[in-house]
This record gives sequence, C-alpha cells and structure tokens, in this order.
Amino acid sequence: MTLTAPEPGRPAAPLAPPAPLAPPAPLAPPAPLAPPAPGALAPPPGPHGGDGARVAAALGLDPATVLDLSASLNPVAPPVADMAAPRLEALGRYPDPTEATAALAHVLGADRDAVLLTNGGSEAIALVAAELGRGWADADDFSLYRRHLPALDPAGPVFRSDPHNPSGRLAAPGEAAAVWDEAFYPLATGRWTAGRPGLTVGSLTKVFACPGLRLGYVVGDPAWIDRLRARQPAWAVNGLALAVLPDLVAGADLPGWQRQIATLRAQLVDLLARAGLEPQPSDANFVLCRRAPGLREDLAPHGVVVRDCASFGRPGQARVAVPDEAGLVRLEAALLAAGR
Repeated sequence: MTLTAPEPGRPAAPLAPPAPLAPPAPLAPPAPLAPPAPGALAPPPGPHGGDGARVAAALGLDPATVLDLSASLNPVAPPVADMAAPRLEALGRYPDPTEATAALAHVLGADRDAVLLTNGGSEAIALVAAELGRGWADADDFSLYRRHLPALDPAGPVFRSDPHNPSGRLAAPGEAAAVWDEAFYPLATGRWTAGRPGLTVGSLTKVFACPGLRLGYVVGDPAWIDRLRARQPAWAVNGLALAVLPDLVAGADLPGWQRQIATLRAQLVDLLARAGLEPQPSDANFVLCRRAPGLREDLAPHGVVVRDCASFGRPGQARVAVPDEAGLVRLEAALLAAGR
C-alpha cells in the first residue's frame, strides 16, 4: 500500500527568539526520604508507564509525593490546569474541533484538511493501524503499533517512533517509514515536525505534560485523513481539550524547552552513570539504562517509579524520564537509599 505525501501547507509563524537560559544550578543535597512501608512490594509493571498511582496504592504511599519517571512527559511544561480553568464552560456543550484543528495545523505548517485531532496518540495509532489493515513494527518499538495492527506483515507499511522509544535516539537521515510517531519529536528537536511523506501521528499530552487531557493527532494526505475521520467516533476529543489546545500551542516554546531538557538530561545521565546503570545516549526526554535489573523494585518503596523495559523485549533495562531539578534531587536520594 502506497501512502502519498501531504499537500504543502502554510508555513507557521516564526517563533520569537527565546530568552537565554541561566546556567543550571548545582543539585542540592538529597532530601531525607520516608522509610519503605514494611513488607510492601511494588506491583508488577504494566504494559505502559504512568503507573505511579498504582505503585503508591500498593506501597501505602501518598500519590502526590510519588515521582513518576515511568511516564516521559515534558518536565518544564507550564501548568496546564492554569490554562484549563478558564475554559471549563466548554464542558457544557458538544465538542467542535474546528478552531483547535486550525490552531494545530498552523504550527505544523499543514492545511486544515490534512490534520485530524484524536483522543490522545493512542487513538491516532489505532485509527491508522485499522485503516492500513496490515503493517510492521519492530518488537522493541512502542507496543501499541503491534497491538493495533490487525495483521503483522514484514512487507507491509512500517511504523517507527522518532525519537525511538525506548532508546531515545532520533532517526538517522535516510531512514524510511510509512507511519512516523513524533510524540517526543518536538521535545527532542525544538521543532513541531520533520514534515516527512506518509502519515505522522503525534501526542500533545507528552509535549504539554497533560496525559489526562488526551490530545493526539494524525497529519497526512487529506484523502487519508478523510478515511480516518470516517472511522473515528463522533466527538472523540473532549470539549475541554479542544478549548485549551489553541492556548497550548500559542504559548509553546519548543526551542527553549528542548535546550532546558538537554541540560536536565545531561545531569540525569551523570547521576545514572554514577549509580552504575549504564545510561545510553539519548536525544529524547528520557534515558535508557542498559544495566538496571531490579531498579523499579528498588526505587518504588522510596517513592520513585521508573519504566521497566521487559515489555520492549529488554529485560534488565529501564527507561527513566528526564525530571526537573527537584526531581533530580529526589531521584538521587532514592538511589542512595536503595543502595545504588
């Protein structure tokens, strides 16, 4: 099956030059942590990250105090709740995606009819996989590709995350795929999209650290978007998410966020290396640790959750999201308390 390239769209307005970043402050001494609950064990990891609340419940911890580094979100995003609060009236009417679609299409440099908003990146993947009917994704890539493809076919259209999840490396020039997943691409590059031929799926929940708001999208040839829209349930994206989206993209500082994340990532890599976890090079807002058997179980009782990578076919490895400065201090304290 051949996927055609999207029609050229209008270019996005240029971003104002970001303010220079202050040099990172040295890490403060680790804060003392509460002792683990006696006899409590962390639950087995699920198929995805973001299970901090489940771990907290199992270990008798306050969910508000758990540092969940199993979900790779933007650690420097502004509080989305502050933007959503003035938009709550949207909950009293049926969702209309017109304005939100136009706002996202503008920053992506695409025509409006080349963009489909979805209920998170997961729905974007599910819609594309169902429409294709068959395809291929490597076993160590994001598991939702294989989960939603009706038939795995090595000769079929290829799904590929960029940067790769969980390695965090950006695709090399010349790499090809029919479906690119750019959920983490803006945070890795400071740009909204690579603008490649074929179909692209994305997740604003990663960029703006709002997984509960469920905002994803597909960009592609308008004929493909029409076919995907016909598969999508009516009112798939909730009204509050649609009302907030124009404010989110208007206030985004992708270049500035990319630089801040790169600084935090370097500090994280240094911390993980000192703990003997063999962190691998990464372009993303997460780092893969090649030598991390038992890391999730060791850190969870101390209120820090990381992503076990057995579901990626990488047993003994872990993916650690880049935290903010306070999170780095928490992680260091947890590693010391766990004897790492």
